[in-house]
Amino acid sequence: MLKAHPLLGVLMGVTLLASCASNTPPPSATTTPLSFSALAADIWQTEQALGRAQPDTLLDMSLPALAQRQQQRLALQQRLLAVDLTTLTEQEQIDHAILAYRLADDIDQYRFLSHLTPLTSESGFHTTLAFSFQRSALRQPEEFQHYLARLAAVPRYMEQQTALMREGLAQGVTQPKVVLAGFEQSIISYVATTPEQSVFFQPLQRKPDNIDDAQWQQFRDQAAELIRTHINPAYQAFYTFMVQEYLPNAREDIAASSLPNGAAFYQNRLEHYTTLTLTPLQVHQTGLAEVKRIRAEMQNVIDSLGYAGSFAEFIQFLRTDPQFYPTSADELLRYAAWLSKRADAQLPRFFNLLPRTPYGVVEVPAEIAPKYTTGRYAGANRDDQAGYYWVNTYALNRRPLYEMEALTLHEAVPGHHLQISLAREQGELADFRRSFYTSAFGEGWGLYAEYLGLEMGFYQDPYSNFGRLTYEMWRAARLVVDTGMHSMGWTRQQAIDFLAENTALSMHNVQTEIDRYISWPAQALSYKLGELTIKRLRQEAEAQLGERFDIREFHAVVLGNGSVPLAVLEQQVNRYIIDKLAR
Repeated sequence: MLKAHPLLGVLMGVTLLASCASNTPPPSATTTPLSFSALAADIWQTEQALGRAQPDTLLDMSLPALAQRQQQRLALQQRLLAVDLTTLTEQEQIDHAILAYRLADDIDQYRFLSHLTPLTSESGFHTTLAFSFQRSALRQPEEFQHYLARLAAVPRYMEQQTALMREGLAQGVTQPKVVLAGFEQSIISYVATTPEQSVFFQPLQRKPDNIDDAQWQQFRDQAAELIRTHINPAYQAFYTFMVQEYLPNAREDIAASSLPNGAAFYQNRLEHYTTLTLTPLQVHQTGLAEVKRIRAEMQNVIDSLGYAGSFAEFIQFLRTDPQFYPTSADELLRYAAWLSKRADAQLPRFFNLLPRTPYGVVEVPAEIAPKYTTGRYAGANRDDQAGYYWVNTYALNRRPLYEMEALTLHEAVPGHHLQISLAREQGELADFRRSFYTSAFGEGWGLYAEYLGLEMGFYQDPYSNFGRLTYEMWRAARLVVDTGMHSMGWTRQQAIDFLAENTALSMHNVQTEIDRYISWPAQALSYKLGELTIKRLRQEAEAQLGERFDIREFHAVVLGNGSVPLAVLEQQVNRYIIDKLAR
């Protein structure tokens, strides 16, 4: 089992800041000291402004603008470094750790040139841009005017991103060519045959009551014209660049260690995503141990079914027998929705506080579905929105039903929707705490939620239980293949073979996942390491509290501070145990 150092969550960001900000002048001694809460609010507001454009334009992504924002963030970090942590309350120390963590990530990504690769194997800036427009809620005339102005700004924004990618080509900082096969289809799909079919036109499909017909028609006509003259040509130009320049010249090597300063980059991303100080070798060995343990449990399920063939033959049976696959997208979505409601009904047994934000079940957008993962959670951006559990309905013969219980518990409840919504709704926390998300905590909680399904009455069918185990194996195998590819010389095919041999994932999903790990180094490590930490903390609480252990109280402690570094979580659980014993 892995155990984080008790002070890591508070000090990790500060340590990273020191390495980045040592050449930055200290703040002026004549500056009037602020309370920490005021300082934190000021730093957060400034950081937010650095990443947000005015309502009528898009963020400047030119190289000079990025360099300027880097210097401004370094100055913000220096202000944090000047704080004496011993003078802060417990909650203020958590505030400090999270601010430091967030700033360090932005600075480190710039330092390691991540801005030169604004895409992964799944998506990129062009999909994020389209999604942000698509989800715009327009009510007032000035909001429509700002929307039209942002549409007009799309070509410049996409040209700037293309310029960053071209600079990446010059410096050898690109995504590997192999993970981008077919990626161009996610670009050309946004070039609409008619403006009204464009996702950029969707916010103008419904007229608000406070806008008269003439003005409404004018807004729609202007939007249609901008889609014809600005949006479609911008996406077409990006498509041409991708096909003619980027794909032919992208790097052949898949390892993050092959990038400039690549070994340091991968270690930095490992520590960022896991919030633990581990080496790639330590993570690799932990993964191998977990794979061995889970493999034995999977074999027990196979034996209980009386299956006489080998493990590989059983996996092939699961991948090819039609009984395990939906026959329509509607069937898959209905099954996901039914499982979601079953999970909803169990929540009061395990949680004493539930979110007020609802969630829906929808398909992954068709524009990105072919190269997208099996499912994902998309949280609400505002109080008048729901969260959404996305289910990939592309290629139904690769979406086994026996995996759906684990997927639903992870993405919806008690997984991401419950955890993220509860964090957003904690009004006593600062804004930067309620919106904060770190993979080690969030994805660790999601995998723990899959495990919690055992206690919630799920996985009664042996095949669904095997699906749960294959999902757990999937996350354990990530520790092996991610570190293997990025720091130990593994080939893509070697990683594909390892994942295919140890899980019941369809081969389509296996290849999609391996490409995701290649293009997003170390993020996949967070799931299993986070889950191991949460499960270990629960075991310690159960052992020390005995009959006094209350699962609802424990979950309240785990979720009570929003998403936090794992060391901070450990501090909170240990304090809970001590206080409970004292009472």
